[in-house]
Amino acid sequence: MAKKKDKGNNQNSGKNSIRTPIVCVLGHVDHGKTSLLDKIRGSSVVNAEEGAITQHIGATIVPLEAIEEMSGTKGKMNFDVPGLLFIDTPGHHAFTTLRSRGGALADMAILVVDINEGFQPQTIEALHILRNFKTPFVVAATKIDRIHGWRKTPNAPFMTCYNAQNERVQTILETKTYELVGKLSEEGFNCERYDRIKDFQKNIAIVPISGITGEGLPDLLMIMVGLAQRYMTDNLKLTVEGPGVGTVLEVKEERGLGTTLDVILFDGTLNVGDEIIVGGNEGVITTKVRSLLKPRPMQEILTEERFDRVKSISAASGIKVAAPGLDGVVAGSPIMVVKGNREELEERIRHEMQDIAVKLSEEGIFIKADTIGALEALSKELEQHNIPIMRAEVGPVSRHDIVEIATVKNPLMSVLLAFNTTKLPDANEMLMSDQMENVMIFESGVIYHLIDDYLEWEEKTRRQIEKQSFEKLVMPAKISILPDCVFRQSNPAVVGVRVLSGKLQAGVNLIHLDGRKVGKMKQIKKGQDNIQEANEGEEVAISIEGPTVGRQINVGDSFYVDIPEHHVKVLETEMFSHLNDSMKNVLDEFTHMKRKEQPFWGK
Repeated sequence: MAKKKDKGNNQNSGKNSIRTPIVCVLGHVDHGKTSLLDKIRGSSVVNAEEGAITQHIGATIVPLEAIEEMSGTKGKMNFDVPGLLFIDTPGHHAFTTLRSRGGALADMAILVVDINEGFQPQTIEALHILRNFKTPFVVAATKIDRIHGWRKTPNAPFMTCYNAQNERVQTILETKTYELVGKLSEEGFNCERYDRIKDFQKNIAIVPISGITGEGLPDLLMIMVGLAQRYMTDNLKLTVEGPGVGTVLEVKEERGLGTTLDVILFDGTLNVGDEIIVGGNEGVITTKVRSLLKPRPMQEILTEERFDRVKSISAASGIKVAAPGLDGVVAGSPIMVVKGNREELEERIRHEMQDIAVKLSEEGIFIKADTIGALEALSKELEQHNIPIMRAEVGPVSRHDIVEIATVKNPLMSVLLAFNTTKLPDANEMLMSDQMENVMIFESGVIYHLIDDYLEWEEKTRRQIEKQSFEKLVMPAKISILPDCVFRQSNPAVVGVRVLSGKLQAGVNLIHLDGRKVGKMKQIKKGQDNIQEANEGEEVAISIEGPTVGRQINVGDSFYVDIPEHHVKVLETEMFSHLNDSMKNVLDEFTHMKRKEQPFWGK
């Protein structure tokens, strides 16, 4: 169980208590994330009575009483954790948006895996994100009700459901569970079915559940509460009476309210009229809270007003904040109530906005994302693939970005990856011009799609560049003048030759095997046709400017192609793998001859 950073602002005076842990749900598309959240939300009547599940902006709070009721443990165990706060938007994006001081704001996560389909690309991606952010998690093996022959026991604990199955169904479940255990083990995680774990600090729990029937859900919720209670209470301490501290989950336009912020408050209290500071595209934004809004209960959703106004809210909770001047606020940025030293708080926000955990290189690609956390998540995945980053920014792709990328000389680096963000109209317009044809923009809302597309393009482009570079190089070759094949003695000499090894190209210089100059070979002919190159074993006619047959050259003489020194450097390093054995052998002979007098020639 990884230790989480303390997100509470515990320097403030006031009464300390344990806040509700923040939980995110991650997993592959269609593996049951939304069904699980819907089931959690609908498993108790949404009303004001104590112990009921309450709907917040962007979050659902499940109180401890409701969890104990579902699991049948009411009065049997003693917990300090008041319940669980689930972020309503499932998936990687919500998880990475919720960040705090360089780490994920979510205290815990549920990794949802369809037990019938097993691991998929986004499951692996979610695992990498959880590992990078050091977030404790539990695996929910969903859709057990889809196992052929499964007997449904709605909302029952897992063991009750398991014992109701016949032996064949139990065997299928065991097999599929151990396939997950194996896959997680490959990714470096020790895990086991939750009821077989003795030490939860050393093993990750797998809880088989159904988001449709609610089977296994009581166990999942109890395990989350138990883990929070056992390993995380120090990190969940908050100061209720202190100034509010939170993270912006979403920036939304609301009819009649203008630009609003959906905020997850993780410490202190936020009141109407409080002065707040928050991170924006152009720096720190200071404003005053005009309204705090919570969603109306489900039975009142048809009324004109979609929100209830409240005067005050305490952590941990989800709330909509309406205030003037919120245009330009960045999702994922910190939000704080101003109490005490304003400059110090502004500096903290500025530092946190700039303290993006992205390793930058002198040469690399450009990346942009819609939130700070998304930018960090993308950068960490790129790091895993050894893809260097030169620039990383939050926001849409602008004309300025295109101009910057166009100045990059390396064609493999004149690239921008846009994760979950858009191109501004002026950027689109600029990309249409001929001068920008070498600028590549890749866009996607899924990290692994973005990286796969880039790597595929990079490989293809690299091959094209290497092919073009290879074609410009003088290739190694060794030839010999054939008997009875002197067609002209001089100006130029025209003789028949055999290519002994390597590749002979038109337009190269020839030298004797001891290094003496012969002359420039102009043309290669095969029959009546002029050709550009001839390979090992071919017999062709060549014209050579400079020598006279019978004086400087004779029948039976052998020659090397005289390769320029800087070409040898490239051939022996970057392009060596592109040479066939025949070329490698003659290159070795040629350089050996050259290095007798100059040992470092061509190195």
